[in-house]
Amino acid sequence: MNDPDAQMIAKKAVVLLSGGLDSVTVLALAREQGFSCHALSMQYGQRHGVELEAARRVAAAQGAVEHLIAPLALDAFGGSALTDRRIQVPEQASEGIPVTYVPARNTIFLALALGWAEALGARDLFVGVNAVDYSGYPDCRPAFIEAFERLANLATKAGVEGDRFRVHAPLIDMSKAQIIREGVRLGVDYSLTISCYQADTRGRACGVCDSCRLRAQGFAEAGVPDPTPYRPARRR
Repeated sequence: MNDPDAQMIAKKAVVLLSGGLDSVTVLALAREQGFSCHALSMQYGQRHGVELEAARRVAAAQGAVEHLIAPLALDAFGGSALTDRRIQVPEQASEGIPVTYVPARNTIFLALALGWAEALGARDLFVGVNAVDYSGYPDCRPAFIEAFERLANLATKAGVEGDRFRVHAPLIDMSKAQIIREGVRLGVDYSLTISCYQADTRGRACGVCDSCRLRAQGFAEAGVPDPTPYRPARRR
């Protein structure tokens, strides 16, 4: 799939790309399935911009034919520790849906991916949601993905004319360790990624937020060395 002529005739897909572990694995899977991948990232008012730098790196490394970063001011609403600096990122596991949940984020992201896909003539959307080793977000469940696919085919010109959309969530039933092993098989360089909710300006992870804990546990269970750069004083 490195041949430009082959990419011209491949089926197009829009892949949501955060710069984290899951989304880069999904991008690699979509490429393996023969899709010409258009990566979409969001500058949505998140706490740090290093994840967008990571998204640029992995889009290039995984052969995305295009990488778009869309501005989206979810910090205007707040309601999440990721978009409102007055809310502290928790550093211990908590019960229920954590304050790092961003209201309706995956619904909004997929809606933008759907709009771009229809404009591109793509009918496949890929998203790296996971319902096994995750933080309990409601928009990471299979029921949400199924409902959004139905919506996509009700709400678009292409869908109502019979050119149906498919929403792919290939990691949804996988543990973090399984995802990492799959990425290793696909040649993913996880040192290019960042998952931390509060990474510093040098891209070093805190090692204590929920996302860092899940990521570190995944590498340990997969038996794969963790390439994450941590802030030495914070890592556990």
